Amino acid sequence: MAKTAGTSVPTVSKVLRGGTDVSAETRAKVMEAVQAVGYIRRAGSKGESGRDESGLSNVLDLVVTHFEGSWANLLTAGVGREAAAAGIDVVLTLAEPHSDWVSRVLRRRTLGVIGTLVDPASPQFGALFAAGVPVVLIDPMSTPPSGVASIGVANWEGGRMAAEHLLSLGHVRMGVVAGHARHLFSRARVDGFRAAADTAAAASATVSVAHGGWNRAKAATATHALLDGDPGITGIFACADSMALGVYDALAARGLRIPEDISVVGFDDLPEAQYITPGLTTVRQPSTELGAAAVKLLIELSRGEDGGARPPARMKLATELVVRASTGPVPGTAAPHR
Repeated sequence: MAKTAGTSVPTVSKVLRGGTDVSAETRAKVMEAVQAVGYIRRAGSKGESGRDESGLSNVLDLVVTHFEGSWANLLTAGVGREAAAAGIDVVLTLAEPHSDWVSRVLRRRTLGVIGTLVDPASPQFGALFAAGVPVVLIDPMSTPPSGVASIGVANWEGGRMAAEHLLSLGHVRMGVVAGHARHLFSRARVDGFRAAADTAAAASATVSVAHGGWNRAKAATATHALLDGDPGITGIFACADSMALGVYDALAARGLRIPEDISVVGFDDLPEAQYITPGLTTVRQPSTELGAAAVKLLIELSRGEDGGARPPARMKLATELVVRASTGPVPGTAAPHR
């Protein structure tokens, strides 16, 4: 790896310890080399991971891509409560694309890192893997490297449940407001939805997809695009409750009623799903439990050679459909929505 980076072994080691006496240029070269080589030091090993011989650290790092939103709050609450119960403090770190957050993490004597909605293919996470820092990824944006632990929810099954619910109500012309095309968890929800539609008894269901970028305003724009493209749509699945709010906005702007004209299903079961009118039918993911499970998994990983049972590399928590007032039978006339 040092040869690939065009530097010395001690310098590579210094970067992977988060050393400050390395130029930004050299640090970037080492990060790129780590990514190119795909080197992963075994989690739980001693030394560069920053743990001492007395046992586990009493600090873990929760690395997030954003602080805003109910989902982030619920997940952080789950991490915080489980960590506190284990006598562990949580350091909250924002993984901004062009900041050197990873060096700060590497300098801490951390138990390990929980990364939420992050890209494990990034050079920053490559450095964590190479340094042997125990890492648990929550719903990563792309497939983690072999041997890197991840935990998530049954996204594919959740999408399937959303479609089956709409199909059971007679909806056969449906739209999906997805997140980002490149995000693994968004693709899984869309794929599950499509799979249910493809195997529908009538075999006549159609699914149109537009991307709302996990954003309320963009989801509203995506909804308009769906209905402009297929005015006969009677059911819409938003791949996040935050985007379902945008769907509501767009339908209100078009003078369409929920669920009399169009039924709407979300994904998350955030608090706002109960507060909006009509109450949102949604696929519940256990967000708080997800954070708690990630802490338990990280503790198991960090034990490594200390006799702890090695947990499975991949874990999934179940999703479930919560039916409220935003879904109903397909309109009798199914007139086009202009």
